[in-house]
Amino acid sequence: VHLPGHAELEPERRFQHLEKRYFEPGNLGFPVWRTMGGVMGMCICNDRRWPETYRVMGLQGVELIMLGYNTPSWNGLGGPDTPELRHHHSRLSMQAGAYQNATWVVGVAKAGEEAPDYHLMGGSCIINPDGQVVAEAETEDDEVIVHDCDLDACAFLKGSTFNFAAHRRTEHYGLITERTGAEPPPE
Repeated sequence: VHLPGHAELEPERRFQHLEKRYFEPGNLGFPVWRTMGGVMGMCICNDRRWPETYRVMGLQGVELIMLGYNTPSWNGLGGPDTPELRHHHSRLSMQAGAYQNATWVVGVAKAGEEAPDYHLMGGSCIINPDGQVVAEAETEDDEVIVHDCDLDACAFLKGSTFNFAAHRRTEHYGLITERTGAEPPPE
């Protein structure tokens, strides 16, 4: 659930990102489960922007990740964002996560006018394990997108390019869990 938080537009406030005000982080991580003949995982909204989200599920053999998001078409904090750039970044994150973990990603987005001056960007899509968008919503109206997601299509990349057991070098990734913020080297 993603709540805008205010009845009136307040551009100076980060009202579209109040998850941290209303929700505490969970302690489950990103588990996957066997269902419908495959290995499924799930995440929401901002999780899609972080490669670790996909990798944690990828290390559990995920074959299809489902994620939902309600993202504004504009950045309330200002900056160079345009609706087109926000769509690009959303797709880019999901496409990279799909490809780098040899999994399907099904992104389900709310679209259109949520309230006066509060527009949600939409962009529901289905991405194959090669990182290609194979189905995408074409409008901001209610829409169903469909694609036959062959979970066996994950096997080739999971056994070659993204064979984690053969190619991951965990001894070089320590900073990912040791540090949360960026720290440049000393001058």
